[in-house]
Order: sequence, then structure tokens, then C-alpha cells
Amino acid sequence: MELELDFGLNKTDKLLRKFEEIHNFIYANDGLSTQQTLEEFIKILFVKILDERENVKLFKISLEEFELLKDSKTNCSFLSRIDNLFSKTKSEYPDLFDKDEKIRLSETSLSFIVNKLQNISLTDSSSDVKGLAFQKFLSHQEKDGRGQFFTPEPIIDFCVKIIQPHKHETIIDPACGSGGFLFSALEYIKKNNKDCNIDDIIQTNIFGLDINKSIARIAKMKLILEANVLTNIHNTNSLNDIDELKLKFINNNIVKGFDIVLTNPPFGTAGKITNKAILSKFELGYKWLKENLDYTKTNKLQNSQTAEILFIERSIDLLKEGGRMGIVLPNGHFENPSLEYLRYYIKKRCKILAIVNLPQETFIPYGTGVKTSLLFLEKNSENTNIEYKVFFSKITKLGYQGNKNGSPIYKKDKYGNIKKNSYNQPILDENFTATIEDFSNYKNQKDIENENSYLLSYDELNGRFDYDFYSPETKQLLNKINNNNAKKLSDIVDIIKVKSKLLSNPNAKVEYVELSDVNTPSFEIINSTEYFVHELPSRASYEIKAGDIITAIAGNSIGSRKHATALVSDAYDGSICTNGFRVFRNFKIDPYYLLFYFKTEFFLKQIYILRTGAAIPNVSDFDLGNILISLPDEQIIKAIGEKVRKSFELREKSKMELENIKLELT
Repeated sequence: MELELDFGLNKTDKLLRKFEEIHNFIYANDGLSTQQTLEEFIKILFVKILDERENVKLFKISLEEFELLKDSKTNCSFLSRIDNLFSKTKSEYPDLFDKDEKIRLSETSLSFIVNKLQNISLTDSSSDVKGLAFQKFLSHQEKDGRGQFFTPEPIIDFCVKIIQPHKHETIIDPACGSGGFLFSALEYIKKNNKDCNIDDIIQTNIFGLDINKSIARIAKMKLILEANVLTNIHNTNSLNDIDELKLKFINNNIVKGFDIVLTNPPFGTAGKITNKAILSKFELGYKWLKENLDYTKTNKLQNSQTAEILFIERSIDLLKEGGRMGIVLPNGHFENPSLEYLRYYIKKRCKILAIVNLPQETFIPYGTGVKTSLLFLEKNSENTNIEYKVFFSKITKLGYQGNKNGSPIYKKDKYGNIKKNSYNQPILDENFTATIEDFSNYKNQKDIENENSYLLSYDELNGRFDYDFYSPETKQLLNKINNNNAKKLSDIVDIIKVKSKLLSNPNAKVEYVELSDVNTPSFEIINSTEYFVHELPSRASYEIKAGDIITAIAGNSIGSRKHATALVSDAYDGSICTNGFRVFRNFKIDPYYLLFYFKTEFFLKQIYILRTGAAIPNVSDFDLGNILISLPDEQIIKAIGEKVRKSFELREKSKMELENIKLELT
């Protein structure tokens, strides 16, 4: 290892290589995890920046000092210099560093890093070079860390292009993570405003909050490498009292709120907020009561509330009147009946600009398979009795695969060759660009309806916000069903929703039927398992009788061709089934016709549209009862029913034929 004294900052890739060499050296020599290694490297970058900004010139190592440390001999003067610099750094950034925080690196690693960075100016050199190198470096580490603080770059850039921030607008991310939204917004402003002063924009217009100290450091470093100015990244809990938060912005003269909020709040594994002191500060911390089509906030606190729901309210609070917001949320917030009060609250406080559905695989490369959508709002506290169109769209092509690495997917010609643009670069296979164009046309008051985008009148936006529920395909389907003498399912069958009395005897033996015990193509239950009642899983619920029909209302297959439906035969009379089924009995139409209807697109598409839940999709009993069943001419119903009945008879006959075959050997 030789002391390197001639490195100049002139190429992005060269600086990126330095960053990665440092990271890899720490990881290999100090026994730290990937995340811990990144944290220590960020600390050193802060120390380096402070040394340059104050021109103290202590961030250095001589050849003699380097040789001593290389031979495993302690050099007090070198270590003292760096320690003094870190003490100054902690004083400069008290919200990012604890007073007793230390650099957790070996002397060897510390000397290696200082050697690599001492002749690089991180404050005076091109921000494009520094920023891009750090972005690339950080992108690698975030993916390796399975996305603890990472939103996919295509999603971030898409949100920014929909919001279209202007150079004079103030922007905040109250759950900023490593600053992806803020940095993308800054890049958008730079690209679209040739004359803007980036230093001023960073110092006065860009704000980020994050509860995680280590992650907030990364966001701050991103902006510091863009401009050698004071930045507004704060390590704080965004769910703190709103007046307490506003104190952080008072010096920036932000009184009425921010122009833009861009955020991906923590959800899923973040846990629920149970602290009554926090819940009481939020309207959505209270229970809401439905009265006809409206909701009223009660005086009773929720037992708990998910963090992202409180973040929605806090984000709206942070906006000024007329301010715009883009937020990533789980699909359950757009669909679940239990969260209708949330959607009512949003509608009362904001104009709904756009709702964009994302595919299942969006976040898989970053550690989660939760299905999400994007919600774009404009704060409008008097959002009542107004008429406007809401833009709906769905992204079907991300430009990357839903695998661990998020491998890029490129467009190909009919011969299978990758298409390239005028710069000879491969073209990603994505439809973000098309959706942005559709949204631009919508803003210019043009009608939109294509395979991925459509407009909906605000007064048609009822209890749900999800794309499929209002799509033109859905409307066409429901019109077709209604034109064929449709009736609600609950009007033609009894839906059994009461637990069986058999379950009250813990020592009784019963046969238990699960979703997987149904052979979907043949409408048959093909298996059951014997249990004592006390051994049954908690989902065991309903007693089934011969002649009943059971159909799945939960699971990833509902609404698809694998949707489980079966006619209960004599062999399973008296069995207990899972609450993942609903049981139909006392039919007012031919049950064999109904059985057939349950395999048609008319039923399956309705189920698919009505399913809710980000983790395990399900259909509520209310929605199930309202599913429309087409009842054509009586002769058609009878003819279809007879054919289905005959198919069951033939199947039973074939089973008997097989059982009667004997093999005789002499």
C-alpha cells in the first residue's frame, strides 16, 4: 500500500471508485455489517467537509504516520487530529450526532480513508461530479441493504415529474430517508431552469425530516455535496407536535406551509402508534362514525393507528393552501372498507389530482412485496360541491424486473434485438413516460381514455380510490351484467356467516376443509382432514351440508382462474370449512347455473375488482352480497344448469367405472 498524493477530482467514475474502495476496505477489515460500514464512511465524509469548510487542514496523513500505522503502531498525533475534527463535527451537527458518539473504525481503516480522500476537495469541486458519484455509490449500498431507506428511482422521478416543482417553491419530505425525493426534485429544477441558483434553492427551499439519525446524515450529505451551504435536513420525528415542527422552519420564513410534499412514509413493518399523547394530536388518531354517506370524528381515541395514516394528515398539515403532494401508500388505504373514513377525510381536505396504480413487483427488489399506489393531492380546505376530473392510471411496465436485483428490462424489436435511442443507449421497457404524457394532456383539459389511463368525475369518486374499481373495463362489465336482468347475490342465496355449533365441543371429531382441498376445474372438494375441535386452526368456522356451494373470499387466487369454488357432495356433509370460504344455501335459482356463473368472467372480474388488502386479498361480506348475478331467459338458465348437472353425473359414473376395473393375473 502506497501513500497516494496525486489524486485529482476530475471524473465521476474515478471518485465513485474511491468511494467503493473505501467502503470495501472497511467492510473487509473491520468486521462491520454493510449498513455499519456505510454509517462510518458517512461520518468521515462529514469530518472531511468540516475540515474543508473551516480550512483547518487537519484531515491529512503524512507518509511517516501512514507507515507507522501500516506497521500496526499507534500514531497519537494523527488520531488526535481526526478526533478533534470529529468533535467539531458533532458540535456543528448536534441533531445528527450524539455528544458521546465515536468513530468505530480501526486505526488502519482510518488511515486508509484519510489517505484516499486528503487530496480531494469535496467543497470546491464540481457538484455534478461529486453528487453523481455519491448517488451511484449510495444506490449500490441501498440495494445491498435490501432497501431499508430506499424508494425505487423510477418511482421517485415519476412523482417529481407529475408534481413539476418550480424553482421558487418550497419542498419537504417528512419521511425523507436518504433524500431521494428531495434530490430528484432538485435535479428536475436544475434541468428545467438554466438560470437558477442551486445554492439558494438548497438553503431556502429544500427540507427533509427523518427519525433515523444515520439515514438523515446521508440525506444531508447528498445536499452538502451539491452545494457548500447550510441544508435543512433534520433528524426528528415528523409526528411530533406540529407547532414544535414549525420551529424548525421559522428561520426560513415558512409560515403558511410548504408548496410541495413528496414522501414515501414508513408502512408495513413500521408498527402502530399507541401513544395516546401522539394520537390525540391528530384527527385521524380518533375514531370516526359513519352517518349515511358522511363521517364524523368522535371524541374517542383509536386504540392504535398505523404510522402512514398519521403521516397523511401530517403531510396535509405541512402544505400551504393550494400546495401539492405526491405520496406512496399501500393499496389497502385505497380499497379497504375499514379505511373509508380515511378517504373521506382526504376528500374533505384536498382536491384529488391523480391516482396511479403500481404493479406487485415494484418494491420486491427493495425487500417488500406490498402492493402500492401513488396519490397526488392539492390542498383545498373548502373541497365541497365542486366539479372536476380525477386522473387515474396504472403502471404496467417498470423498466426493471421484480427480482432481487431489479434487473433492467429493455424494449426489443420483432427480431428480439434491444432497441436503442439516438445516443445508442438501450431503451427501458416502461410506461412511466406514457403516463406522464397522459397526465400532461389531462392538465391541458383533454379527454383521456386508453389501455392504462382514464378520467373520472369527482362526484363518481365514492368510497374507494383504486384504479380497477372505476376503470372503463369495469363499467362496461357491470353494464353488460345489468343488461341481463341482474340481481344481487344476497337476493338469490342465503350466505352463511355464523360459526358452527359443532365448534363448541372441544373433544368432538370433525372433518376440516381448507382452500387447497378444492379442485378448481371440477368444482369438487377432493380432500379433508380429521381433527379434534380443539386441534382446529382458528380460521375453522362454518359447517357445510350436501348441496351447498362454497367459494373463496380470501387468498391471492380470488378473482383469478384459480379461484376456488365447489359443490358440497354427500361425502363432505357435516364438515367444517375455513373462514376463507363463504357458504351459499337455500337457492332461489338453479344452483348448477350459479355454480357455472362462478367460473365466468362476470363473477371473477367482480371479485377481482372488489378484493382488498395489501398482504392477503379478501372480499368483504358486504361486497360479496352485492355482487351481480346475470339471470338471462329461464330456458337458458335451465339449459346451462342441466349441462352442469350432467357433467357431475358423468364424473361420478367415470369414478365408479374406474373403481370397478379389476386386474386378474394367472
